[in-house]
Amino acid sequence: MASKTAYKRLTKEYKHIQEEPPPYITAHPLESNILEWVYLIDGPPDTPYAGGQYWGTLVFPPDYPFKPPAIRMMTPSGRFQTSTRLCLSISDFHPKSFNPAWEVSTILTGLLSFMTSEEMTTGSISASATQRKQLAAMSRWWNSTGGGTSSGGGGKIGFGDGGARFRADWPEVDRENWQWMKDSKINPQNGRVMVATPPGSSKKEAPEADGKPAAEMVVVERASQSWFSRNKLMIATAVIVAWVAIGRVFQHDATAI
Repeated sequence: MASKTAYKRLTKEYKHIQEEPPPYITAHPLESNILEWVYLIDGPPDTPYAGGQYWGTLVFPPDYPFKPPAIRMMTPSGRFQTSTRLCLSISDFHPKSFNPAWEVSTILTGLLSFMTSEEMTTGSISASATQRKQLAAMSRWWNSTGGGTSSGGGGKIGFGDGGARFRADWPEVDRENWQWMKDSKINPQNGRVMVATPPGSSKKEAPEADGKPAAEMVVVERASQSWFSRNKLMIATAVIVAWVAIGRVFQHDATAI
């Protein structure tokens, strides 16, 4: 339960962030608990996250603002581990370095700044710009389906709830995401673009679509595979070449004898 100080402070900050939202950031507390906030970050232009929709949580301690919140990002970004507490100077990993004058908008602006840097910390990961761009392009689909669902709700698929938590936190945004999927002919089950087929035949997924999730899914799936899985063809080729070379050596030795 929030202290009177925390309740008063967070109520004031909610009003402030509504009136003057930071660039690329939206946030609000849950109706059931003012200590739990959700945020959305729109990927800034000229970054690998451009066009992305990044959803996360802030969980404040009862004695806020004297201690900082726990910060998590739910949406796969290629920058942070999903649903993992992030170790930042503005998070609960460093309560002694937190300045009580900092507000929710300050915290989220700091998170966005860290996101667009390459500094590493607990909860951060490394990924290529290409992988981050592909995850950004699939972020709206991922948020509203939890990683894939055919009905838009229910079922332990992907994130584990079929997008139910996102839908509860951001109902209007969720409706916009589903309309975007419909308009873009995105298959909700896997995020791939559907292609038109003749009457009477079943829908098929596009094998390729530049700038579309069909191509992006391939790269994202490839990035999630092990090194051996991604390079098994190269390994097999190397083994064959080595085998041929060894055979030639033995053949030469036998001829010499």
